[in-house]
Amino acid sequence: MPRAVPVKFDVRVDLDLGSFLLRRRTAVAVDPAELLPAADPWSLRGLTALDADLAARGYLPTVELRSALARLAPLRLAELGGALLGRLDHLLGTDREHAPLFRRFPDAVPEFAQLHHSRRMRAFLRSQPHQPCARCGRRGAEVGVGLLAPCAHLLCPDCLEAQDGPPHCPSCGTALAVHPFLYGGKRKAVREQAPPRKGQPDRAERPQGAALRPLRLLEQDELSAALAELTGLLTRRTALNPQDRDDLATLLAHAPADLAARLPAEIPVRETKAVALAELLRREGESALPVLAERLTTATDVLRLLWAYAGAQPDLLPDTARRLRLRRLSRPLRRGLLGVLEALPTAAVAEDLRRHREPWLRVGELLHPFEYRRQFPSTAAAFALLRGTDLDDFAPGFAEPPAPLRVAQVDGRRRLAHTGFASRVETLLAVGDTSGALAELAHRPGELVRRLHHLLRVHEIMEPGTPPPAELSAVLARALPAVGPGPLLGAYGRLRGPRSRGERRLYFPRGLVSLAYGREDHGTVVPARSSAPVVAAIEAELLRRSAATLPVRPELALLDEALTGMSVPFAERSAARALVSVPRGSSLPLPPGERLRLFLHWMQPHHQRVDLDLSVALYDDDWRHRGTCDYTQLVFGRRAAVHSGDYTSAPPPKGASEFVDLDLAALRSAGARYAVMIVFSYNDVPFDRLPEAFTGFAGVDEDEGGVRRGPLSARAVRQRMDLTGDAKVSVPLIVDLAERRFTWTDLNTTATSGFHSVARHRDTIAALCSDVLDHFAPDRRATLWDVACARAAHATGEVLVRGLDGTVLRWRRQPAEPVGEFAERLRLRHAPDGPPATEPLPELLSGRRAFLALLDADLPVPPGVHGELYRLHPGPLDAAPDALRRLTAADLVATLAPMP
Repeated sequence: MPRAVPVKFDVRVDLDLGSFLLRRRTAVAVDPAELLPAADPWSLRGLTALDADLAARGYLPTVELRSALARLAPLRLAELGGALLGRLDHLLGTDREHAPLFRRFPDAVPEFAQLHHSRRMRAFLRSQPHQPCARCGRRGAEVGVGLLAPCAHLLCPDCLEAQDGPPHCPSCGTALAVHPFLYGGKRKAVREQAPPRKGQPDRAERPQGAALRPLRLLEQDELSAALAELTGLLTRRTALNPQDRDDLATLLAHAPADLAARLPAEIPVRETKAVALAELLRREGESALPVLAERLTTATDVLRLLWAYAGAQPDLLPDTARRLRLRRLSRPLRRGLLGVLEALPTAAVAEDLRRHREPWLRVGELLHPFEYRRQFPSTAAAFALLRGTDLDDFAPGFAEPPAPLRVAQVDGRRRLAHTGFASRVETLLAVGDTSGALAELAHRPGELVRRLHHLLRVHEIMEPGTPPPAELSAVLARALPAVGPGPLLGAYGRLRGPRSRGERRLYFPRGLVSLAYGREDHGTVVPARSSAPVVAAIEAELLRRSAATLPVRPELALLDEALTGMSVPFAERSAARALVSVPRGSSLPLPPGERLRLFLHWMQPHHQRVDLDLSVALYDDDWRHRGTCDYTQLVFGRRAAVHSGDYTSAPPPKGASEFVDLDLAALRSAGARYAVMIVFSYNDVPFDRLPEAFTGFAGVDEDEGGVRRGPLSARAVRQRMDLTGDAKVSVPLIVDLAERRFTWTDLNTTATSGFHSVARHRDTIAALCSDVLDHFAPDRRATLWDVACARAAHATGEVLVRGLDGTVLRWRRQPAEPVGEFAERLRLRHAPDGPPATEPLPELLSGRRAFLALLDADLPVPPGVHGELYRLHPGPLDAAPDALRRLTAADLVATLAPMP
C-alpha cells in the first residue's frame, strides 16, 4: 500500500476563486485552452485515484467534469487534482486529518490503484446503497445502481440498457466486461416499512447515509463566474453574513481595473456599498471622489466608508472600534468628504453624528471640519453640536446656526442644541400620544415597522378595548412598500403568534458575537383584534413583492414541507462561517443513523496555552439536568455518550481535536430529552485569539462489518462552523432526542473569569436553550416556508408540496380565488387539489420553468429544467446546469425587498 502524503495547500485557501466557486456553486473550472484533443492514458489512470479520493470525501465528479479532466496533461491533472482535494478538506474541516491517497498522482500511481478503487467503492455501495446513477441521477434499492466492471463507476441497469452500440461506461468510456457489474446492478423490490415517526420522513424515502455530492464542470471561466457572483452580492437587498463579506472582499480583490464602471447602479445595503467604495478609493485615490459624491447619501455612509478604507468591517460596532486605526487622509480627500456632508440636510447630518458619537469624534480628528468652517458651515456646526463646543470661547461664528440647530444654555454655557427624531418619538410614546407618534414615524417607514408592537401596546394601555388609531391603516399602506424584508418579517413573526403576559422573550443585541438574553415580559399583551389588521397588511405586501421580483413567471413550483422548520435569516452579521449556511433557530432532522459524532479542533497561538473543551449537557423534558459528558465524566450511562479525552493544549502546527459520540436511543432510554453541544474556553482565552478553531458534527462512518472508522471521515461531516469573536462559551446546537431533530442555535453565552465547565454554566445554558426553542417555535417566527409559499402562490397557479413522509400533494389556484387566499391555503397545507401525485418528480419538472425550494437536493436532474433553486443540503440536483439559478436563504428573503 503506498504511503499517504499530505497535500501542500495554503490555509488562506478561502482567498482564491477556485475555493469560492467550489463552495458556492459546487463547480470546478477547467481552462479550455489546456484541454488535449483526446483523453491522455496516464491522466485516465490518475483519474481513477482521484475518483477514490473524492469518494472518500463524499464527492462524485459529473460525466462532463470527468471528461474534461481526462483531457488534461498528467502534470496539470496532478496540480488541479491536488488543489481540489486540498480545497475540499479545508471546506469540510478535515484538512488536518486527510491526505491524498497517492503521492504525486498520476505520475506515480501504482498498478493496483484500480483494485483499491474498486474495493473502496464496493464497500461504500454496500454500506450506503442509495448512491445516484452517474447518468440519470436516480437512486435507491428499486433502481439497482451498481458498480460497472472494470472501472467501478456507478450506473443503473436502465441507463446501461438504453445505450447505443457496445456497452461502455458513460463516465470514462471504458468498454464493459461480459458481466457488466462488479457489484449491484439488480433492481430490488421496496419492502414494506413501519409507519414513520411523527415529523420524520418515511424510511423508504429517507437516505440512510451520505449520498455522494456531484462536482460539476464550471460552464464559464473563473473570472466571468466570479464577476457574476460579485454583482449578486452587491445588489443583494439584505445584510451579508461573515462568509458573504469574506467572499465580497475576495471578489473585489480579483475585480478588473475598471471597477467603477462595473459597480451596479444601486448597492442597497450600506455596509456592502462602503466595502465596494473603499476598494475603489484604495485603487483610484482622489480620482474616485466624483463616484463617492454620487453614491454617499448619508453621513453614516461617509463614516462606514472611512472604516472600510481602514480595513475594518463598516459595522460601526464598539468591538470593531477598539481594534480600528483610521487611515490618514490627504487634503483633497478631506475637502471632498466634507463637501459630501455639506450637501446633505443639516438635521440628518446632526442626527447621524450623534447616533455614532464616539466614531465621529475620532473621524473629526482626521477631517478637521473647523479648518474649513467657512467653506462648509453646516458640517462644522454639526461637529460643534457633537462636541458640545462652547460658542462664546471657541465658536462665536455659530451664534446663528443653520436650522434646525439652535443655541441653548447648557451648564451656564452657550452651546448648540437639537431635538432629534428618536427623542420626539420617545417623548410622544411616553405620554401615550400614539397618534402623534404615528405621525412622526410615518416619515421613517423602517422605524415605524420596528416600533409597531410598542405602538400597539401603548395604545392598548391608554385606550384598552378600542381599535388602533384610524389613521394606522393609511399610514401602513404608504410605509410598508419602503420597508426592508428584515424588519417586515420580524414584525410579522412578532405580531402573528399568540402571546401571554409574563412569557419569556429573547433579545439578540447587535454585535460581532451572537449573544442572546432572555427575560419575562409582563407588559400589556397586544390583542388579536389590534394585531390582525397589521398582520394582514404585511402579508399583502409580502405577496405583492413576491410577484414584483419575478423576472419570468415559472410554470410550476415544488416546495418541501420540511422548510416549515427553517427560520428566515436574521442577525446575519454575527452568524458563524459554516459549511452549510443554516439560519439561526432552524429545526432540522438529524443525520440518519443511531449515532452522532461531535467534533472540535483548535490550534493555540505561539507562547500561549489554550484549553478548549467539547462538552455535552443532558436535560430532561422540563430542562432539569440529567447528566454530563465532558472532561470530568468521559462516559455517561452505559456508553450512551463517550468523550474521546481531554487535551489541555493545542500547540501548532497540528493543534488538538476532541470528539463526543452520542448513542441517540441509549440517551433517550437514560431519561434525556435534550443534548446540548457546548464548547468552553476553559482557561478564559477568547476564540478570536486562536489561529484556527472550529466545531461541528458528523455521522458515524461504518465499515461493512459495523466497525467505526477513524475519528473523522470527510464524507461523514454534516456541519462545520468556525469559532470566532470575543467569546468563551459557544452553544452551536440543541439535539431533541425524542423527535430526532436538532435546532441550530449558533449562540454564545456571557462568561467571566475562567475554569468554564458544564457544572458552572448548566443552569444558564438550560434557561438559554429553553428560551431559544420557545422563541423559534414555527407559529412565533417567520419561516422560509412562509417566504417560499408567498413566492410560489404569486408566481404560478400550480404548486407541488413534498411532505415529510415523501407524499407529493398538489395545490392549484382556482379561477376566482384571490392570491392571498391561495397563499394562505398553501401555507397552512389545507385542502389540496386532488389525490397525491403518482408521477416521479423528475418527470413532472422535465422541460419546465420551475421554482424549487427544497431541504435536500436529492432529486435526479430533470431534463431541460430551468428556473430557480433553493436547497439547504447538496445532492444530485446540484449537477443541473446554470439555467437552474441557485439561491441562498438570504437570496430567497431578498426577493421580498422593496423595489427601487
